[in-house]
Amino acid sequence: MGNSGLKRFLKYGLLGLLVVLLLVLTIASWYMLDFSLKPAYNKGRDIQASLDYLRREYPFTTQWIDSLQEHKALRDTFIMTDDGRRLHALYVLAPHPTAKTALLLHGYTDNATRMLHVGYIYHHHLGYNLLLPDFHAHGESEGEAIRMGWKDRKDALLWSELADELFHVKTRQVVHGISMGGFVTMVLAGEAAPQLQAFVDDCGYTSVWEEFAHELKASFGLSEFPLMFSTSLLCKLRYGWTFGEADAVKILRQSQKPMLFIHGDHDNFVPTEMVHTLYEAKPAPKELWLTPDVGHARSYYTYPDEYIDRIKSFCHRYLP
Repeated sequence: MGNSGLKRFLKYGLLGLLVVLLLVLTIASWYMLDFSLKPAYNKGRDIQASLDYLRREYPFTTQWIDSLQEHKALRDTFIMTDDGRRLHALYVLAPHPTAKTALLLHGYTDNATRMLHVGYIYHHHLGYNLLLPDFHAHGESEGEAIRMGWKDRKDALLWSELADELFHVKTRQVVHGISMGGFVTMVLAGEAAPQLQAFVDDCGYTSVWEEFAHELKASFGLSEFPLMFSTSLLCKLRYGWTFGEADAVKILRQSQKPMLFIHGDHDNFVPTEMVHTLYEAKPAPKELWLTPDVGHARSYYTYPDEYIDRIKSFCHRYLP
């Protein structure tokens, strides 16, 4: 083989290797995107199992939930989005007419029903109206893929704007979210929405990029490059958003509204250090409660009485 033949061999060999690498990266990116946004098991689709979970894990809410169901006070409502999706929410009128309303936002593969234990605080202890949406591709809401809270912020805002009609009053709202719902809570704090007046973030992540990068390392032992970049690009092509744009820290820097941050100090799913970054970014007024020896989304379960007391104190201060 002459020099020209060797050069052609190397050229086409390298080109073939590049094609193979790109093909492998594309397949890996497609798998990772579906693994994250279209999980094989989405427990949020099973409503009865969600009720069973609440009765088992938070038995003190059972009588309250049973009473709501018996009196048909736990109601369903639906809206259609501009792009033709049918979204579902639960709502409960306060025991006595009030403008105070809690918008409660669930986590990844959860649903509105699995936020009723938080609803117990606001309805039973504080006398608020409750509005509990099912996010896109969760519960009884339509949707192809989970959106990690980023596009869900727009749906949550739609529900917030509908609250006045549901409760027949000009509402004043506290937003309380857990995990993915905590992320939505934080990005909603940047909206120019006067009805949204106080915010509780329970173990929300700083950004989708940082959360996925953490899980990529923890679950697969892989670094960000190149898979995070290629998967984020694929997410843009398939679903219209990128991991990098879904950033709560940037939004919180501009928010002047009161926020309570809650996070377990042994959280390995949404690492505890994330809440310190979020808390430092957020201007006052703000509060931080680190719960000792607690993992992800277990602060309420581990310290139910103190959790309830801290929510009541925060709301009495900022939604009097």
